[in-house]
Amino acid sequence: MAHNDKIVPDILITNDDGVGSEGLARLAEAAREFGRVFVVAPAHQNSAASHSITLRHSIEVCPYDIAVDGVEAWSCSGTPADCVRVGSLSVMPGKPDVVFSGINRGYNIASDIQYSATAGAAFEAEFQGCLAIAFSEDDGDCHEVTDRYLREMIAELIEEPYIPGQIVNVNFPGCRLNECKGILRDRRVSRLAYFEDHYNVVRKLPGGGMELMVEGVHEPVTEEGSDYAAVLGNHVSVGRVRNIS
Repeated sequence: MAHNDKIVPDILITNDDGVGSEGLARLAEAAREFGRVFVVAPAHQNSAASHSITLRHSIEVCPYDIAVDGVEAWSCSGTPADCVRVGSLSVMPGKPDVVFSGINRGYNIASDIQYSATAGAAFEAEFQGCLAIAFSEDDGDCHEVTDRYLREMIAELIEEPYIPGQIVNVNFPGCRLNECKGILRDRRVSRLAYFEDHYNVVRKLPGGGMELMVEGVHEPVTEEGSDYAAVLGNHVSVGRVRNIS
């Protein structure tokens, strides 16, 4: 049954920062006002895992004390996409009505979103036929805008219809609340990169090889109307991201 046909929707929450992240706890705390919340999240950090899933070894799923009243939580040895799969197919009593992924520490915007396991988990939820919403924020320590707008965004977006091949992507700027200029909806994904990557040589290896370490340089240049431009301009960005279908 669709979530908006139920008095109390079943909400599955996951992330890529790990089951112990404070962003996930904040999202679970807010989400429990809107339905029955289940958390299945990675036991460890899984950023940049994209939409990868575990096929060649088993997955461990264990109860976890998330310290949010009324929320049943589990840690999972797999990827964020695995968490959505085992949560939907094995942990929850039935298929969730909506899946939230986040709150990620660091924006999921621009072309970098293709690497994001926050988005990857949301896309797996879409594959499972669920409305999926990804939440991310700046990687700083100011959560004023997120705290102000998170529940408003949930209340608005939980009523969205499920559209095959599409997720909803929300990013909160890291500015002070009095600097925030409100919400910009229908933002398109910037074709530019949030980080311009290069590789540094860590050490030379025998036989002419080398050990490399990636380094990303923030490039604050983007196109008007995009998700990237929205957060650079101190707006909450809301957009729809299409999958391969």
